[in-house]
Amino acid sequence: MNHYGTMARRHWERWLPERYSSIQDPGSFFSALGEETARQIADLTLDLAGDDPPGEDYLVKVGRLNMARLQAEEIILPERTLLPPEPGHEQNQDEQAPDGRSEAAPAIQPGMPVIVDRSHPLWEQVNAEQENLARPG
Repeated sequence: MNHYGTMARRHWERWLPERYSSIQDPGSFFSALGEETARQIADLTLDLAGDDPPGEDYLVKVGRLNMARLQAEEIILPERTLLPPEPGHEQNQDEQAPDGRSEAAPAIQPGMPVIVDRSHPLWEQVNAEQENLARPG
């Protein structure tokens, strides 16, 4: 199972317990979901990245491709993998997990991107920085 399948399984187990319990073979289901999610993200990443601009240097290309992948994940993950919680499974802000973390939202895992929508205050700043980096210099 790839990391998208593992992410989905943890999310569904915690936030979609009724849907999760109805799955006959969770291992196969989440493996297939993870593979399909990875394919969709890869396809959308290529579309979002577009063609290589003339004279683009290596680091700018890496940044452009990484940004395209993050944007693709931002679009695909909520559609297929990180679905909204089932009714009755939203948590209060002050509920704590046994380790003291808030359980108001799924935990951020190290190495996994944090998805910030376009309404976030830092979105414009980060977007402007990325556009400056992508300009041929």
